[in-house]
Amino acid sequence: MDIAMVAHPSVSLLVDLSEGEGLVYDTHGRHERGSVVVGLLPGDLRATGRGVGECLQIRLEPIAAAAVLGASTELSGTVVSLEDVWGRDAGRAEERLRAAASWDERFTIAAEILARRLGNRPVVDPEVAYTWRRTLTSRGRVRVDGLADEVGWSRKRIWSRFRSQLGITPKRAARLVRFDHAAHLLAAGHAPASVATESGYVDQSHLHREVKAFTGLTPTAVAIAPWLAIDDVAWPASSPTRSPSGRRIPSRGHPDLPRSAHIPAP
Repeated sequence: MDIAMVAHPSVSLLVDLSEGEGLVYDTHGRHERGSVVVGLLPGDLRATGRGVGECLQIRLEPIAAAAVLGASTELSGTVVSLEDVWGRDAGRAEERLRAAASWDERFTIAAEILARRLGNRPVVDPEVAYTWRRTLTSRGRVRVDGLADEVGWSRKRIWSRFRSQLGITPKRAARLVRFDHAAHLLAAGHAPASVATESGYVDQSHLHREVKAFTGLTPTAVAIAPWLAIDDVAWPASSPTRSPSGRRIPSRGHPDLPRSAHIPAP
């Protein structure tokens, strides 16, 4: 297996449930094996492994990640071992998830683990949370100055607090969200030129540069990236892993793709 991972506006936990050698993640010349945390903006990232593997991916919105991981603001642009973040709890979580009788049971266990870690941890400032959610709902097409006015902060303060609490600047977050929207459109079969227009890029060349910056791939390569097959919205209707009606088929016949769950902000 050798899959290019596509950037997403979330912090991802990839819990390796494989037997044997497990999965290896390679980014910026650095290698991590087994269960990992993928911060925002990981860049050109690939997952490799031998044979059939099993992996549970949990996507955490940055606001939730700040509470669940604590050090999430230090994870942007990196891939680190889950053990480095959770200590011995990482191994215990792997054991429970590996012993589960079904994927539904694994999802339930994962939700319990995350809920326990959330506990009473402080969340980010309400103004920062609002700014993040407005960035998402606007698909990255709202100006920082306008957001500052909406929350009653100065541009300098919202920039500083957002970056210190989520590990990314508001402008960079907007670029990531806009890219994610474009990637969904590309995977759904839309032409790059129309995607550029609908996503708010200056032109197709601008889209090409942004896609290359976030993934190391061209728009054409992103459109057919197997990694997007874990996302029901981005999964093209022509994908061999969809039924003729367009409904998703269980991925048991596609062991290279992880099972995925999405955890929104608290």
